[in-house]
Amino acid sequence: MRCPRLRPNFRTRPSKGPLGPNIVGQTIEFAYAGAILKGKLTSFQADATIAGAAGTYMEYRSFYTASTGADVGVPVGNPSVTKATNTTVTFNVDTNAATLRYYYVIPEEARGKAVTITFTAKSGDGESISTVMGPYTIAKMDMKLNMKLTDNNAMYISIADTAVYNATDAAAHAGSIDLVYLYRNLTTSAFGHALVSPAADPVYLPGVTLPAGVNRSTKELKAFNLQDHNLAPTEQYGGIFIDDIDFQTIDLSNSPNYAINMKGDAGIWCQTADGTYKAYIFFNSVATSGTATVSMKRYKLK
Repeated sequence: MRCPRLRPNFRTRPSKGPLGPNIVGQTIEFAYAGAILKGKLTSFQADATIAGAAGTYMEYRSFYTASTGADVGVPVGNPSVTKATNTTVTFNVDTNAATLRYYYVIPEEARGKAVTITFTAKSGDGESISTVMGPYTIAKMDMKLNMKLTDNNAMYISIADTAVYNATDAAAHAGSIDLVYLYRNLTTSAFGHALVSPAADPVYLPGVTLPAGVNRSTKELKAFNLQDHNLAPTEQYGGIFIDDIDFQTIDLSNSPNYAINMKGDAGIWCQTADGTYKAYIFFNSVATSGTATVSMKRYKLK
């Protein structure tokens, strides 16, 4: 039986790091390898069912690992050209084997949908062979990293806007303020760092005068040992990911509208008063100076 002239081989995703949900704005990395028994390769191309966002490209260098462990790229073609859903590298050297990396930047148009990538290798005699990869489900959720909170200043959080406001700006966005950050070092109770709904009992907002119109009640559920790797991208917490299904299934209907005594590496599940969003807010770090850094995953319910 005649052996195929082109022998494709594929690896999807980076070879290092855990695999998590595909989120708009992130990059899916592929390594596309092809070899030909006779003649030479003329092009590699990738065709996506949904055009990638700006920054989508295919490497024109074939990489090998040096004795030092470093990746070394050897140019084998012209820089890739992307037109709509197609990205192509045209070879300009005489080679019968290459491995090129393809980076697909997930676009907004793919949110909540599935993307399929077709890889094609072509040879000098006009022969070609294609392999379809996927489909890859794109998450409906999105995320915002490293939002800086400061007690008595940048303390008003809008889940809808994925933003943090001071009192003046919060008054201008009163209808979208979901949470208030504050830090209290009390001797009567373990209060510490807190995210509290504006509509919570004032006992949970000691010393806070809310801007006019800031009055929403957000459901909150504290979570510990849930260090999502997208929000806490360290090797220590690799392998745990919050995905769409988690937002779809978690029940916050009986949750309170405050969360106090929060620690670094802890988190809070939230649901906005209008039922539009669920979110998971993770405390990347906290300080006794009354500051914190948080990151958020957000899922739109309607």
